[in-house]
Amino acid sequence: IVGRALPDVRDGLKPVHRRVLFAMNELSNYYNRPYKKSARVVGDVIGKYHPHGDTAVYDTIVRMAQPFSLRYTLVDGQGNFGSVDGDSPAAMRYTEIR
Repeated sequence: IVGRALPDVRDGLKPVHRRVLFAMNELSNYYNRPYKKSARVVGDVIGKYHPHGDTAVYDTIVRMAQPFSLRYTLVDGQGNFGSVDGDSPAAMRYTEIR
């Protein structure tokens, strides 16, 4: 069951989480730099590391940016990333992350 979509024991990240964070690192998308469009990061992840649908990658980014989904937010998001009440996040062309 190696390489499946199960969280890793070492850090609790799924492969798609790891690919998104790696792509953001490759883009120099750090906490002290300006925000970049979510569509840019999603396109980079799909093109280089995760050849699946863009919706799955964007949903992963949204979940990592929501303070109520994970214990620690892994992505700093700017824009509408949804709410606890079930409001859906904005499209990736309207949101920015770092």
